[in-house]
Amino acid sequence: MALGPRLDIRQTQSLVMTPQLQQAIKLLAASNLEIESFIGEALEANPLLDTGGTGDAGEPDRIEVAPPPGEDAPADQLMLAGGGEADAPLDLASVDRDWDTGDGEARNLRDAEWGAAPASGGDFADAPDWDQLRAAEITLCEHLEAQVGLRTRDPLLGAIARHIIGLLDDAGYFTAPIGEVADDLAVAEDDVSAALALIQSFDPVGVGARDLAECIALQAREADRYDPCMAMLIANLDLVARGEVARLKRLCRVDDEDFADMLRELRSYDPRPGLAFASCDTSSVVPDILVQANAGGGWDIALNEDTLPKLIVNRGYFVELNAGATNKESQGWLKEKLADAHWLIRALDQRQRTILKTAAEIVRQQDGFFRRGVAELRPLTLREVAEKIDMHESTVSRVTSNKYLACARGTFELKYFFTSGVGRVGEGADGEGASSAAIKARIKALIDAETVKTILSDQQLADLLQKEGFDLARRTVAKYREAIGLGSSAERRRAKKLASAS
Repeated sequence: MALGPRLDIRQTQSLVMTPQLQQAIKLLAASNLEIESFIGEALEANPLLDTGGTGDAGEPDRIEVAPPPGEDAPADQLMLAGGGEADAPLDLASVDRDWDTGDGEARNLRDAEWGAAPASGGDFADAPDWDQLRAAEITLCEHLEAQVGLRTRDPLLGAIARHIIGLLDDAGYFTAPIGEVADDLAVAEDDVSAALALIQSFDPVGVGARDLAECIALQAREADRYDPCMAMLIANLDLVARGEVARLKRLCRVDDEDFADMLRELRSYDPRPGLAFASCDTSSVVPDILVQANAGGGWDIALNEDTLPKLIVNRGYFVELNAGATNKESQGWLKEKLADAHWLIRALDQRQRTILKTAAEIVRQQDGFFRRGVAELRPLTLREVAEKIDMHESTVSRVTSNKYLACARGTFELKYFFTSGVGRVGEGADGEGASSAAIKARIKALIDAETVKTILSDQQLADLLQKEGFDLARRTVAKYREAIGLGSSAERRRAKKLASAS
């Protein structure tokens, strides 16, 4: 069989996204700050674009979701307020489910059970203490830098120490090689070592350590417990983690009583001393969506205009350029820029409408959370929201990526409102289930209420939650407890005994 080159004509079909469609998808997934940067680049590349006004497309920037006028009233209307003429209202399911029209007595009883301050009315006065989630007022970097001037008068040593402080991680560890730091600063390695030793003498004790053993050793020296036996124990932390007690006692040459005392001392040290302070990275999250309760008992949902410039086509400049375009090449370029400007404005308009529509449905689905807190957070999936707003699930996924919502309860990523759920049993079961976030909040509330004599095991927690209507197994309770950073019953009992003794 002879082989040779030949030409064939074949016809195939393929789905290819245009560059504009690809750009629209990227815009949908971008946050407001990323959009601001993108708009800045577009303004530089297209002379026909300008900022100000409400734009040609009348893009929406606000949604007002009003409560239903009565129990049998039709669905709420979604009002889009933008530039130009008012848009027609779009039907949306009611947002204000379980609206408390009485004196709030039932809610106050529930708040008392959960530890929240009772309040009446529909405001956020009964919100939990979300200040606990805010960063501390003093960061680790600020706390350490304030001690540099008190510990040394050497300007070189102080400068190196401040540079090292900026390299510490959130836990307070120094992981960069000393040689690299010396090369970056053009100083001797001995100077870097001296600056690191200076930082290791700062408060909190253990900061500036290069590994866990050094961190524990620094705290043992500060407590005047760093004898040869303790040094041997700290040098073999891997054996401590594996629980090889007999081998450790032989290495340390101590009996059972002394070893128990050493182990108790070891457990009292903080392996991550830097976490007592805020992270040195204090960049704040800028919300993309603002949710606020209005006077009518509903919600005002708006885009954050501070980070969202509005675009318009500078028609005066277009007329001026068009008058000077004397050849086909310049006219073609001008038409291309005009088309690009109109497309970008329409794409941003569609992005805003999609975000507002998605946010309104999330607020409707999680109405209980916005009114009463995390205990009312219900299970929610992307598919549920997509079906309600008649969009594809992938579109909702892009809308909720890198977007943050600010309300009276704090600032949350939109993904926060999509949680898995567990079944409910008993009289209060409604077939809907409970959010995993609500379960975690209830577990934390039960554990916070413990005393030294009433420490609850995972099985006891599961039994209590079963009585409250949550269908949970002991393993699931243990998983949720570990996810929120709470120790086992033995660890909690030990910690509470130490706290009560001190």
